[in-house]
Amino acid sequence: MSKYDIIVLGSGPGGYVTAIRASQLGFKTAVVEKESLGGVCLNWGCIPTKALLKSAQVFEYLKHAEDYGLNVKDASHDFDAVVKRSRGVADGMSNGVKFLMKKNKIDVIEGFGKLKPGKKVDVDGKEYSADHIIVATGARSRELPSLPQDGKKVIGYRQAMTLEEQPKKMIVVGSGAIGVEFAYFYNSMGTEVTIVEYMPKIVPVEDDEVSKQLERSFKKSGVKIMTSAEVTSVDTSADGVKATVKTKKGEEVLEADILLSAVGIKSNIENIGLEDVGIAVDRDKILVNDYYQTNIPGYYAIGDVTPGQALAHVASAEGILCVEKIAGQHVEKLDYGNIPGCTYCSPEIASVGLTEAQAKEQGLDVKIGKFPFSASGKASASGAKDGFVKVIFDAKYGEWLGCHMIGAGVTDMIAEAVLGRKLETTGHEVLKAVHPHPTMSEAVMEAVADAYDEVIHL
Repeated sequence: MSKYDIIVLGSGPGGYVTAIRASQLGFKTAVVEKESLGGVCLNWGCIPTKALLKSAQVFEYLKHAEDYGLNVKDASHDFDAVVKRSRGVADGMSNGVKFLMKKNKIDVIEGFGKLKPGKKVDVDGKEYSADHIIVATGARSRELPSLPQDGKKVIGYRQAMTLEEQPKKMIVVGSGAIGVEFAYFYNSMGTEVTIVEYMPKIVPVEDDEVSKQLERSFKKSGVKIMTSAEVTSVDTSADGVKATVKTKKGEEVLEADILLSAVGIKSNIENIGLEDVGIAVDRDKILVNDYYQTNIPGYYAIGDVTPGQALAHVASAEGILCVEKIAGQHVEKLDYGNIPGCTYCSPEIASVGLTEAQAKEQGLDVKIGKFPFSASGKASASGAKDGFVKVIFDAKYGEWLGCHMIGAGVTDMIAEAVLGRKLETTGHEVLKAVHPHPTMSEAVMEAVADAYDEVIHL
């Protein structure tokens, strides 16, 4: 039986990052992976979807070349080539993880791993043992009883990335990050897209003003949106799919070639031995403490299988914290109130901290500032005037409570707010930090200035 200091079950952005940090700390480390190194994020999620979205963005530039004084005639796209490029990017990233495993002397054990009592892992009949076993098996597309996925007409995100031909009509059920990103991609490629959202607004976790702006932008680009709506049944017996949608006005039947179910994720915790070991689970999540230890000594869990936010960067941070704690380092528990969320449709969305509604629900006295990109010189020059930056500060102490952005490139801008909040920056300190001109990031400074009645360009 092979013996390790640490075995990591799963090689997604939680698992492979955890393994590398463990190796850096001097632990003899192995990773168990049943499919491709890099997990869903690198192979079927974060990375290949961004490649698709980039193709859509470039195609949109070509279609609007005249807006920039350029002449491009008969711009068209090759759907197969777009998909092929995305898969190539994913393969390159997975090979990059393979290189990192070798570089850091981490053993990769291929196969399906199952936990055993006594700090052991069974991989397709062969046993391995370790002093510490970390579960990082991630999640998959969640299926609703009313939306069974057949992989052909009713699909999840995996199939949405590798369709053999572009659908003429598509229904997207759910308007979280996955739903709106695919809605943007397919609409940009020329597919007629309808979003069906159960909640009263799209991107329901975002600030109300952000949701309203995205709805305006999407409708302007031709995406149909149905909110406070529920798909109660689907019929795939004939050509395409018919979805019965319940709304406040009654029932409506939508017809399309494909229905994409983007209604959330399901943790991959079945058949991995949790019951055999006695690891506590509640509502589809493995229960852990602040350092990701389960109720059974020597077993840990990070990422989408735990109750924290199901985001790649959260899984990576949890894994690093977990192994540093195992190594005896002094670590601070993760601040889940300061985790940025990013959505890569167009316009992009990025946010951190409290929304305006949440701040007011807590009874906080707040200062709100908002700066539209329509007043930004860089945004105007770039032809990207949709959106705004919105900031929320505590009126008494100047604490930066929240930051919400929608617009071009905002997923790269949100880090300023995350770092500022981490360092307990006040509104006046942000205001007096000189921002470069002309940049999109100036909008952060201007939004703060608006909160304190000092805005210059609005």
